[in-house]
Amino acid sequence: MAGATSKIIVIGVGNILLADEGVGVRAAERLKERYVFPDNVEVYDGGVTGMHGLMPLIEEADHLIILDAVKGPGEPGALYRYTVDDFRLNIPKKLSAHDIGVIELLAVAELSGKLPQSTVILGVKPLDMTSWSMELTPLIAGKVDDLAAMAVEELGKLGATPSLLTR
Repeated sequence: MAGATSKIIVIGVGNILLADEGVGVRAAERLKERYVFPDNVEVYDGGVTGMHGLMPLIEEADHLIILDAVKGPGEPGALYRYTVDDFRLNIPKKLSAHDIGVIELLAVAELSGKLPQSTVILGVKPLDMTSWSMELTPLIAGKVDDLAAMAVEELGKLGATPSLLTR
């Protein structure tokens, strides 16, 4: 469990121009739309920012949660939870330019001694990542709330449960 002073960063990554590739960004947007976070939690749209944009966020995090499209076993729409240790043991097949970039960024952070105390990668297996579309496929759009709920659960494990926005 993280302390109230531990910095927790949630980053949604992916390319919103390639259909389901943008699911991580959409889940981060959903979190920001629906929740108020404790002061020690920050949620970012990492998009396809790459090393220069993401590395400072990774290095300043005590605890890191990444939301992304993930190639894993099972059918499209399957949900996944990985830790850094899972990637050390079994790096998944590359889906797009940013997928391997995230793993490489974590490796660089580890080499520089700035890897967060904990890193969790939450994802959903995409259906379509080749079509030029800013819309998720209906199957994956139906998983955005699930992915956001997984992030809320992880925050709860860290003692930083967000509150639902009241309107």
